[in-house]
Amino acid sequence: MARYRITLAYDGTDFQGWQVQAPAKQARTVQGVLEAELTRLAAGAPVRVSGAGRTDTGVHATHQVVHFDTDSVRPDKAWVLGANSWLPDTASVSWGARVADDFDARFSAVARRYLYLIYNSPVRSALLPTKVTREARPLDAAAMGRAGSALLGEHDFSSFRAAECQARTPVRRIDRLEVYRRRDMVVVDITANAFLHHMVRNIVGVLIDVGAGAAPEDWAARVLAERDRTKGSMTAPADGLYLVDVIYPARFGIPAGPDLPHLYSLFST
Repeated sequence: MARYRITLAYDGTDFQGWQVQAPAKQARTVQGVLEAELTRLAAGAPVRVSGAGRTDTGVHATHQVVHFDTDSVRPDKAWVLGANSWLPDTASVSWGARVADDFDARFSAVARRYLYLIYNSPVRSALLPTKVTREARPLDAAAMGRAGSALLGEHDFSSFRAAECQARTPVRRIDRLEVYRRRDMVVVDITANAFLHHMVRNIVGVLIDVGAGAAPEDWAARVLAERDRTKGSMTAPADGLYLVDVIYPARFGIPAGPDLPHLYSLFST
């Protein structure tokens, strides 16, 4: 039995999230589609995968990390090319290699990075409705960044977790939270050791209200201190959220996520 690691990207609008759901729901998920195609490559021997993050319906990824175990002996390149020959156009494997048996895509990760893309325009785009989140109100990205700085470090993020979150503890550590503008695109760039369910989208909801002038800059800090989800803002839509990197200890030899400027420059007009 050998353990392999692959990296894939996907358009979240084509899937009902990452995780395989109960058979009765018959939902098309990234995990389900990927497992089906890897099983084909393994000559029908069932392959089960474990991902670094369980993205929600509509959330995209440029660098989802997955591991799986199999008795099927194939060159590393065959897992990449073979999977891509059968996966839908909205999912693509970019890298694959055998890894140490103690590597776990989820539990070996020391940090995860997300980008949230906000198309800040009073006029909707005909090309981007499911790839970014549009906010018509003018946003002050600098104010959003100052507000977000209060969330850096280790805190109880109960105010930013979904009601259905199943994490054992609400304590997480945010290592980076930056907000910057690229023409008509406002980018929220956030890295943490781990995230609670809807944590990024709930943080972005608060920062959007600050950026639009609907709330003061210290509101993010006050919401955090409340430890109460009802004290926050809306859950920002899934459309603008991208899993862009998963960081592991150097001993595993896992490549970093791709260079990112192209991601938001593609959507900036």
